[in-house]
Amino acid sequence: MLPSRRGRPARVPAALALLLATAATGVLAACGDTGGLESAGATPAAHHPARLWPGLTPASSPAYDIGEVEHAPMKGVAVPGGDIRRADPVAAVRAEIAAHPDDYAGAGARYHETSARMADCGADGAGDEPGGCPVLRPYYRDLTGDGRPEMTLGFRLLPDRLTAVRVYTVEKDRLVRIMSYEDAVSAVELAGRTVIVRSPSEVAGYEYRLQWTWDADQRAMLLTSDEMLRTGDGGRHARRPSASPSPSVSRSAAPSSSAPAAPSASPSASAR
Repeated sequence: MLPSRRGRPARVPAALALLLATAATGVLAACGDTGGLESAGATPAAHHPARLWPGLTPASSPAYDIGEVEHAPMKGVAVPGGDIRRADPVAAVRAEIAAHPDDYAGAGARYHETSARMADCGADGAGDEPGGCPVLRPYYRDLTGDGRPEMTLGFRLLPDRLTAVRVYTVEKDRLVRIMSYEDAVSAVELAGRTVIVRSPSEVAGYEYRLQWTWDADQRAMLLTSDEMLRTGDGGRHARRPSASPSPSVSRSAAPSSSAPAAPSASPSASAR
């Protein structure tokens, strides 16, 4: 019964009573339905991180200088019209070789074969063929967010089975290196505004995955992630060669006619 406007009980219409009874029956049936909500059990208690050795004196400086920030103008490399696609990638590698003669010049240098094979590089670009020019073809993508592309470049470090990975930008019509890394590289990927480098691990079924991201304050690509991930491959990997300590560890625009389109998500641009 429902109250009337004058306080006296009013009769519920038969149709409305039937509707209310049907709805109540449906609610009761839903409560016992096996497809309803079920408890997932007790929620584990949250624990804050346990700080070890609270009396330990905090370090004020790093123990080793690994050069986290890489911002190096490349002397002698022209950037016609400020367009990085018109900069010669081979000239950029030659400038780096000239700046590090101990690593490249002479038969006793670690990467002397790289220096020797630069003679096989054409004046207008780079090659990917084994046994020829060690400079890999460049990829172009906006990694700094300024609307202009950067150049991601790789070259082989020979006779060692290492690959150097570099990223360059343009500042005031100058070519500037903003990321530098070298290792035994399995693949290089561009994902959004990051550079991802994958390297083999000496642990079977795992690989290293390093990620660089642009930092406007440092004006460089910084190493923001360094992790060891399972690959699903249970095979044994060769022992990972050590990267040279000399380079710093600081990853879409349309590509040039000599380079394939940069991947839109994260397909691998493998360095062979």
